[in-house]
Amino acid sequence: MYGRDPWGGSLEIAADSGTDDDRSRNLNDIDRAALSKPLDETQQSWLLGPHEQKKKKYVDLGCVVVSKKIFVWTVGIILGAGLIAAFIALLVNTLPHHHPRPPPPDNYTLALRKALMFFNAQRSGKLPKHNNVSWRGNSGLEDGKSDPSSISKNLVGGYYDAGDAIKFNFPQSFAMTMLSWSVIEYSAKYEAAGELNHIKDVIKWGTDYLLKTFNSSADTIDRIVMQVGNGDTSGGPSPNDHYCWMRPEDIDYERPVTECHSCSDLAAEMAAALASASIVFKDNKAYSEKLVHGAKTLFKFSRDQRGRYSVGAEAEIFYNSTSYWDEFVWGGAWMYYATGNNSYLSLATNIKMATHAGAFWGGQDYGVLSWDNKLAGAQVLLTRMRLFLSPGYPYEEALKTFHNQTSIYMCSFLPFFTSFNRTKGGLIQLNHGRPQPLQYVVNAAFLATLFGDYLDAADTPGWYCGPNFYSTDILRTFAETQIDYVLGKNPRKMSYLVGFGSHYPKQVHHRGASIPKNKVKYNCKGGWKWRDSSKPNPNTIVGAMVAGPDRHDGFHDKRTNYNYTEPTIAGNAGLVAALVALSGGKSTLIDKNTMFSAVPPMFPIPPPPPSAWKP
Repeated sequence: MYGRDPWGGSLEIAADSGTDDDRSRNLNDIDRAALSKPLDETQQSWLLGPHEQKKKKYVDLGCVVVSKKIFVWTVGIILGAGLIAAFIALLVNTLPHHHPRPPPPDNYTLALRKALMFFNAQRSGKLPKHNNVSWRGNSGLEDGKSDPSSISKNLVGGYYDAGDAIKFNFPQSFAMTMLSWSVIEYSAKYEAAGELNHIKDVIKWGTDYLLKTFNSSADTIDRIVMQVGNGDTSGGPSPNDHYCWMRPEDIDYERPVTECHSCSDLAAEMAAALASASIVFKDNKAYSEKLVHGAKTLFKFSRDQRGRYSVGAEAEIFYNSTSYWDEFVWGGAWMYYATGNNSYLSLATNIKMATHAGAFWGGQDYGVLSWDNKLAGAQVLLTRMRLFLSPGYPYEEALKTFHNQTSIYMCSFLPFFTSFNRTKGGLIQLNHGRPQPLQYVVNAAFLATLFGDYLDAADTPGWYCGPNFYSTDILRTFAETQIDYVLGKNPRKMSYLVGFGSHYPKQVHHRGASIPKNKVKYNCKGGWKWRDSSKPNPNTIVGAMVAGPDRHDGFHDKRTNYNYTEPTIAGNAGLVAALVALSGGKSTLIDKNTMFSAVPPMFPIPPPPPSAWKP
């Protein structure tokens, strides 16, 4: 039987000749045959119908749409990382810490801490609770009140100059200037030594007092205080600060106030002290401005009222000033740095001014910085400007001259040259064998280290002495050998810094240190037994640098011989400056910028652009 085949051709329909079992067997055979042949995609689509794809799920984050799967994995990773970080932080905070110990401070740092304590022992007035000198107390609380003609009725405060109770403004101002200079250059080293706040406190104690010694609120003045107390014993045995040997706390005699009306050197030095301190305290705007105003008033007075402060005065015996021209250069430089006013720079770089100050004279004290002669310090200070600012015309000629002369000073400090003799122990004789040599030595050590640091900061490896070139390292070596001598590397194995090491002077020429604090008030002559005693001082005046040895390295530890055993604030200021400069080696550079914080840009301001062209 035939039928119609829908795929084409004829279709034979067999007769129903077999049984149901046969038909079932035949169908199974057909199924196996069909399954044994693989189906192509078209056939599979007929049998299975259209394939349904799974829809991906997304998360809309507002700014971006991401796959939900990726979102879940990302969040999981972030949460997992957070848990791991929290676990690590927990471990770090709970486990014991083993920080490496910092290296022990070097000898210069240890000596610095002690040298600063001397200023605490020299304070006059109502002492702060943190003064930390157990045998000192309030003193000089009546200063200024006994003299009705004095500028100020309140001259309480400041520092006693040395082993007595006189307050001399001239060396005190120099001491404050030197300390401020060292802070401006080496504040990071003071910070590392833990002494920055201390040194600032020391400076402010001095500048607060100096502001009392003239009318600091005025623009123009006609007099300043130069001294409180007196020590001239030539007029007979009358009670004063030299004839009597008393603790400052027990003084009951009158302390006269000495003023001056023509004292250019003193006024310019006081101006330098206030101007340099204004840079130290620049972050205290009100106080810094007060210091600057006072400095301007003083410097104007110094220029208007010419004269040496010590002429005909008692100070001529103790702190005689030989000239005021060096203070004009020194003070002018500090006034420029504190104000940025070019008129001060023009004055400081005036070659005629430097000539009057002795810049071209030579002489045995040429290049020696002291409380009397500041020319060497002024020239180093102005060389700084040439190295770091290069102001050019019209200052370059003078600055180049100062730079060259500074180089000559530094050459004269070296052992290869014969400008200065040395003791057999190696101490340079900057005062040519005269007494009290150490104050000059420490100032030279400071200048040498500082000049070397200037050259290093200017990427200059050294300087020339004639045809020979010397590296900056030799300057530091010079400074180290001199300071090491002071600290005990000398033929006597004697540390001339009281309290440093185990062998130091025990009979320091100092009233407060030599009289015991035993609730007994010794009168003017009653203290003489302590002055003349051969026993060590009952109070150790830690940090005092004594006057020093003689030219043969000899030293007499005897209280009555002040040329060996008396300390001064001017000497200690130079020592502090040298110690901080050497402390920590070369690991910390100088602060190049703070000195110039008030200095305007040295280059001319470019002109404005031309206006737009109009037809």
